[in-house]
Amino acid sequence: MNDLIYLDNAATTAVKPEVVEAMLPYFTEVYSNPSSVYRFAGKAKKAMEDAREQIAGFVGAKPAEIYFTGGGSESDNWAIKAVAENYREKGKHIITSKIEHHAVLHTCEWLEKKGYEVTYLDVDENGIISLEELERAIRPDTILITIMFANNEIGTIEPVKEIGEIARKHDVLFHTDAVQAFAHVPVNVEEMNIDLMSASGHKFYGPKGIGFLYIKNGIRISPLIHGGAQERSRRAGTHNVSGIIGMAKAAEIAIADMEENSRKETEIRDHLIHRIEQEIPYVRVNGHREKRLPGNVNVCFRFVEGESLLIMLDQKGICASSGSACTSGSLDPSHVLLAIGLPHEIAHGSVRLTLSDTTTREEADYVVDNLKEIVERMRSMSPLYDDFIKRKED
Repeated sequence: MNDLIYLDNAATTAVKPEVVEAMLPYFTEVYSNPSSVYRFAGKAKKAMEDAREQIAGFVGAKPAEIYFTGGGSESDNWAIKAVAENYREKGKHIITSKIEHHAVLHTCEWLEKKGYEVTYLDVDENGIISLEELERAIRPDTILITIMFANNEIGTIEPVKEIGEIARKHDVLFHTDAVQAFAHVPVNVEEMNIDLMSASGHKFYGPKGIGFLYIKNGIRISPLIHGGAQERSRRAGTHNVSGIIGMAKAAEIAIADMEENSRKETEIRDHLIHRIEQEIPYVRVNGHREKRLPGNVNVCFRFVEGESLLIMLDQKGICASSGSACTSGSLDPSHVLLAIGLPHEIAHGSVRLTLSDTTTREEADYVVDNLKEIVERMRSMSPLYDDFIKRKED
């Protein structure tokens, strides 16, 4: 077993050796700017357009509907701001959910300061929006619905196809943040009625700093970055050719192995959850049990502070993350956990374990063994836990 057990793959993933190998020539051999006119540049341009065509095929899109970006946050920002700008004559109302990634939530908050109205939909205890509430929220001036494909914290997968059907029925554009979903679960923009979709290469064993935005043909969209004519004059700046090649290669590998990886990760995920629930008292598993990303485990341990638990796991060589935003300087617990109805004191004790296609059952068992020991030790020092046990015994 490795000295380091990395279970924070929702944050980022290791770049696969085959991906690095595919990228290397575009640093030292085919290093030309694809926007140049000479034949040497044509090699880089052809490789880039081949990658665009490949990615389009993976999501059921046309190559001209794929725009390369710097990652998921940029794609989210571009999609939402561009729709807001180009459809404001129809209205200034946007619908989203309370559990979106901050790239969506902060963009919506920024638009509110510009005079737009945003409806933030509630979710149920599993993190799923109500389709009935969504439809009721649509108004004549609604221009965009932006609901994530799968939640980055609790792993819940939303009813994306049905959301898209409602959007089409009411002539409203539908954007989905698929950063956690693409290359992990099947995605088809046509079958799922998606108009705009964000993805990021480093979430599926590709390089950081590269992503894409799918924009359905016919949608009016303004540039996010002004300058040159790259990306059909909609995103200026020299192309990150090596990143584009790496992202396409990573997607190719992940999608080819998706069925097997999903089966394996689901099996280990469920084993982790079963052991935690059976062997550690006073825990809560967050997110939907079935409609869930294969590699996501999110658990709250009562009478335990999540950040301290992470530090103690790190001392055992285990990399995980917390639902708490303490690491970003905030003392507030995760907005996602609060949105599914958890009180602050329980939400603060959350830990997210996200698996990769190389995570083993042996590693999962090592994690649970250490969790048991650490949680027991931390609770033994908690006066709240001591009072709880005394009241329980009375």
